[in-house]
Amino acid sequence: MHLERLALDPSVGLAMPPQRLVDALSDVGVPVELVDEDEQFGPGDAVVSFGHRDSFLDADWVHCIRAGYDEFPVGVYDEAGTYLTNSTGIHGTTVGETVIGYLLVLARRLHVYRDAQHDHEWTRPRYHEPFTLKDERICVVGLGTLGRGVADRAAALGMDVVGVRRSGEPVDNVSQVFTPDRLHEAIEDARFVVLATPLTEETEGMIAAPELETMRDDAFLVNVARGPVVDEDDLIAALEDETIAGAAIDAFTEEPLPEDSPLWDFEEVVLTPHVSAATGKYHEDIAQLVGENVEHIAAGEELINRVV
Repeated sequence: MHLERLALDPSVGLAMPPQRLVDALSDVGVPVELVDEDEQFGPGDAVVSFGHRDSFLDADWVHCIRAGYDEFPVGVYDEAGTYLTNSTGIHGTTVGETVIGYLLVLARRLHVYRDAQHDHEWTRPRYHEPFTLKDERICVVGLGTLGRGVADRAAALGMDVVGVRRSGEPVDNVSQVFTPDRLHEAIEDARFVVLATPLTEETEGMIAAPELETMRDDAFLVNVARGPVVDEDDLIAALEDETIAGAAIDAFTEEPLPEDSPLWDFEEVVLTPHVSAATGKYHEDIAQLVGENVEHIAAGEELINRVV
């Protein structure tokens, strides 16, 4: 493969100011160009994009600026002979810190006080409501970059960290690793269940009524994975019935979350608009990853984070 152009699709604007990424890629040794959504591609072209367009299949290489690539038709890329890479491996810090933020908000009741501030109310919690994270059990489902980012930070706060991993192999700062067939055993004693898995056929609907009923009634579900990993209707029912205590959700089945979704109205639910990985330096992270792959191509080496 010989690269002649690095084209930035306008969809990168969903994650960052496109010009910031252009500037950060200025020294990669290949011309960088902002293109329109109707741009056509051919041999020698590489595309950096948030989402898929059919026209990308005529390029030599497409880089997805997200870790999740479920909307990209992987089989079609394979048939077209177009390389596809993703941005896994760079979100451990951002997502890890966001999850710790959720845990602290829920445990220390900060969401309640913020709501009360909005209403100009001086509100104190009931005696039994606040708690500390130290010694509480957290189950991290998915121990890739995101999950490890959560596990490391939770362990640093003195939490009892267990996790679920397909291979079942040990992970630093995780006291016990379960395989997916032992999911119920993994989550049944956890105060927090954190979802950090990719969306696959195996993980779609992974958390539904049976899993929510397995969780403690004082437990919280945290989803920084993908919306369809959770059966949203079952989650709403579990919250209404107080089967679980609450949730923090960053990924939804439909985005933006519809205005009539019941999820907006639960006091014990913290919602964020799919921004757990957001950072003002994201363009730098993506530029470094893309730049490394440009170097790999020039050297005839394997692409980093190659999907197909």
